[in-house]
Amino acid sequence: MNPIQVSLEQLRKYNQPGPRYTSYPPATHFTENFELFHTCAGVKPPLSLYFHLPFCKRQCLYCGCTNIVTSQQDRSAVYLDYLQKEIELRRPYLDADSDVVQIQLGGGTPTFLLEEELSRLGELIHSNFTVNPQVEAGAEIDPRGLTLEKVQALQQAGFNRASLGVQDTNPTVQKTISRIQPLEVVAQANQWVRDCGMTSVNFDLIYGLPAQTLDSFSQTIDDVLTLSPDRLAVYSYAHIPWIKPFQKALESKLPNTETKLQLLQLAIEKLTGAGYVYIGMDHFAKPDDAMAVALADGTLQRNFQGYSTLKGVDLHGFGMSSISHAGGRYFQSEKEIGPYYQALDDGRLPLVRGYNMTDDDKIRYAAIMHIMCNLYVDYAKISAELGVDFTDYFKADLASLEDLEKDGLLQREENGLRVTPLGRLFVRIIAMRFDAYLQAEQRAGRYSQTV
Repeated sequence: MNPIQVSLEQLRKYNQPGPRYTSYPPATHFTENFELFHTCAGVKPPLSLYFHLPFCKRQCLYCGCTNIVTSQQDRSAVYLDYLQKEIELRRPYLDADSDVVQIQLGGGTPTFLLEEELSRLGELIHSNFTVNPQVEAGAEIDPRGLTLEKVQALQQAGFNRASLGVQDTNPTVQKTISRIQPLEVVAQANQWVRDCGMTSVNFDLIYGLPAQTLDSFSQTIDDVLTLSPDRLAVYSYAHIPWIKPFQKALESKLPNTETKLQLLQLAIEKLTGAGYVYIGMDHFAKPDDAMAVALADGTLQRNFQGYSTLKGVDLHGFGMSSISHAGGRYFQSEKEIGPYYQALDDGRLPLVRGYNMTDDDKIRYAAIMHIMCNLYVDYAKISAELGVDFTDYFKADLASLEDLEKDGLLQREENGLRVTPLGRLFVRIIAMRFDAYLQAEQRAGRYSQTV
């Protein structure tokens, strides 16, 4: 693969704060004025379930997730009690016969839970929902502190996919971000999930971490390739000290923008050179993996967990801070555990923010998903899908793309719009041109940088 050529001028121009488009509109537009979704008679879309398990034993300094750092192991059992309450309160809003085709455990650290608690969570899911026999059920796993018994509990609870948090294998980088995790620990975790029959194993890596260099990150990629993951998610480090103040400790050691882009280019070259398919803006998968198949058949989607393999599902999130997207509506739970518990103690759903999509939102959502997931917009196909003339509806938006085309980020064709290899690095910038809400004065300080 030939290196992607990008100038410093382009970097300065396009390295702007912008949404990651795991939703549209972005969650910054959620308000307290929203309606909870009820399943309509005769409408039974398949379901994707997300369970937010927030507890961590230690704070990793790069992390931007909603988590609770604690050494009190008994807190996870109490949390499961409240998850059970929430599930019971939410069931009237869901069709019990709708197939659950995806399940994801995120955090925090889902493997903070004891093995008997992981088993209990599996029982809660299977006793309250109709789980499809072919369900994609994945769990985020911290290799540190993982045991074979926990992996076996996940397997017995029906989980068949694992995502290992690796981030970086370099000892200096690990020390800087407060995540000491020798490669041997990752290898052992990988072996356990393979031995327990996990059909797809993902590794999370992060580029742009403090103390990271081209040489060290090259070695990290070589290290993880020896373990042959089915997928890799190579995320840009999001420096958001205004939300996570502990990240201020990392500022003096962060690589500059040019180096950060070179780190991404390095990952693209090495992973595609090793046979992985480049998916979206930050995922890679073996050609026979479900994610690569979804890219090929046009069913790839983005949601609050990043790229997803199934399109047309209703996402229902459970647990503090979780977000749902169903029936054209978004809704989010309390971000703090105290108010989350209090709402459930009061017999109330802990939902506090949301958004009801307009017809324009739904049309723009589809356009942005095509850009972010397919890297191509077929005008005739999307016009038929949306019931509007795409080129007429987006006349002003398409006209605004001239500078992006001139700079080589995209190609405008007679029948469509195509993101170039260079444009992949700035795909969020392209999507932003179709965002009706994003104004220059709104961008400052609200989002992480696009590179």
